[in-house]
Amino acid sequence: MILRFFPQRPDHPLADAKELKQTLTELLTARPAQAVEEIVDWFDSLRKSSGFRLDQYFDVLRQLDDAAQPHLRRLARDYLMKQPLSKLEEERLWAMNSGYWQLIAGLYLGCVEQSRIDAKSKGAEAFKASLPLAMARAQAAYYMRIKWLTYRYGPVDQEVWRRLGQTYLDAEASGHAQKPLQLYPSQRGLTSTGQIYLHAIVFFASSMDSLAPAQIELADRLITHFLPNFVLSPDCRKDSVYWLDAAADSLPTRLARHPGNARPGLRFFAPGAALKSLDELMHKVERGDLPTDLDLGGEYPARAVLAVLRHLHIYWAAQPPRRRHKRHAVKTRMSVFTGFDDCYAVGLAPAAALTENSATVESWVVENVSVGGFQACFADHPGGPERLGRLLVGRPDGSSTWLLGVARRFNRLPGARASLGVQLLSNQALSIRLQPRRSGFSAATAIPGIWLPAQGEPAVLRIVLPLGSFNVRENLEFAHGGQVHRLLPVELEESGADYEIARFNDEAS
Repeated sequence: MILRFFPQRPDHPLADAKELKQTLTELLTARPAQAVEEIVDWFDSLRKSSGFRLDQYFDVLRQLDDAAQPHLRRLARDYLMKQPLSKLEEERLWAMNSGYWQLIAGLYLGCVEQSRIDAKSKGAEAFKASLPLAMARAQAAYYMRIKWLTYRYGPVDQEVWRRLGQTYLDAEASGHAQKPLQLYPSQRGLTSTGQIYLHAIVFFASSMDSLAPAQIELADRLITHFLPNFVLSPDCRKDSVYWLDAAADSLPTRLARHPGNARPGLRFFAPGAALKSLDELMHKVERGDLPTDLDLGGEYPARAVLAVLRHLHIYWAAQPPRRRHKRHAVKTRMSVFTGFDDCYAVGLAPAAALTENSATVESWVVENVSVGGFQACFADHPGGPERLGRLLVGRPDGSSTWLLGVARRFNRLPGARASLGVQLLSNQALSIRLQPRRSGFSAATAIPGIWLPAQGEPAVLRIVLPLGSFNVRENLEFAHGGQVHRLLPVELEESGADYEIARFNDEAS
């Protein structure tokens, strides 16, 4: 009975200030993977401990989380920059990062929930000053969970969106949803629970499934740069593009589908001034000028930044792209070659392609088709996302027609399967050999090309070239069907992972 007059002491080693300080010091110099694993072990032991006052518990949690951040950034760089990774290494890095954010989000929300359950305790009273930070860090952790799921092109659990929305509404009800704070000591700038929620919505609207992991990270940095320009409002504006119900587990939905009756959690998302600011940055980058205040987290060539800016420009527009052609469900196998070289070879000898290049052919299952392309499924493997932005050519079983296209969207599916959305470039592509129009050239200077015959402007030809081959100052020519086509460069229309599409004026003779 006498023991009740004395406070219960925590039964955890990190309750001792000296032990905590020593642990944090050792974590600073540990290897990244080892440090994160040790911190996760500490989190697990904290969940099983007793006797902590809430404010003390949060303080230990916060300091361990702070110590993890530089190691998590290093592991994330390894995941993004060392592509392609072996299946084992990819799984290890992804599980370590994704698992960490899922765990820490739950721990921070546990603190918030405990402060409500035991609101009159001394620990809860002392914790009130830390409540905005705890909610913002939980929000950020759930957003990072979305980001890591997107790196693997996997579906995002709607429970994550429910947590994001509920945390946002709780912070709004408490009056600090927009309170600026420094999320981590090592992080530049200020943010808030509301800003993180908005960031997640912009990220979703930016169609990341058509970008490579390193491009997703670059796009995320650009979203941070432009975030103050976006608008999230309880009212539908004339420039609103998406809506969602923060009180439910709904994903952001285009306004093409009506949200229904008004309700407290309903929010509308608009690009605001972001598109204008993005246009201004695009013009600067096109001139080779990367502003010094643009924090991209690393050195990127202007060309790489410009490609992501152009992607974001499409999806941040007041009228995001819509499907122009109706899809039709099918179920047919397709033989596929990937990469410019194989596509060019198939165009030269389509009948012999399968027998002569059997080592590089793949078998996919096409699940739906439209005038503009098709969606196919195949066995997943570590190099799957590398297909994004690559040229490919496929022939459905029973058909003699080869379809030339570009891999646009990649998504992982249950059961070690993956799907790829392919934009059709042509079903009549012709492989040609282009010669520079200058004196003294030899056959060795020939450039391989794939001609995309099209209706419309007969005097303008679209030709697929190997990446880096287009030169606006160099005229070309090729012969086909007894006719010589003399080509004057017009513009570079598009660049992909292993190809580029150029437009030429044709002076046929």
